[in-house]
Amino acid sequence: QVQLMESGGGSVQAGGSLRLSCAASGYAGSSTCMGWFRQAPGKEREGVAQIHRAGYTTYADSVKGRFTISKDNAKNTLYLQMNSLRPEDTAMYYCAAHFKSWAVCRATNYNYWGQGTQVTVSS
Repeated sequence: QVQLMESGGGSVQAGGSLRLSCAASGYAGSSTCMGWFRQAPGKEREGVAQIHRAGYTTYADSVKGRFTISKDNAKNTLYLQMNSLRPEDTAMYYCAAHFKSWAVCRATNYNYWGQGTQVTVSS
């Protein structure tokens, strides 16, 4: 059973930084895609950053240049370094993964999700 456990969320002032972690367990080998998604109250879930097994990454336009996704395969851990945080980054952040070798890194392809970690940025 694949399990994803996020940590690292919290409250920070605008301009500050946080690093989110997602510890993955319950599988052998490597996921095809892993990603970070977020959902603010009253808004739809949006993709923040994704990383493919081959190493290429994608980011939402709103976080480009501020957030960095990375993965430590030895530790089965996904990270999201968030710098220059803004109040509009406030949301619940979720880690997700899929193992479908034929499928691209797209929200609809993810079938494993964590419980989320809250990020709150105050102005």
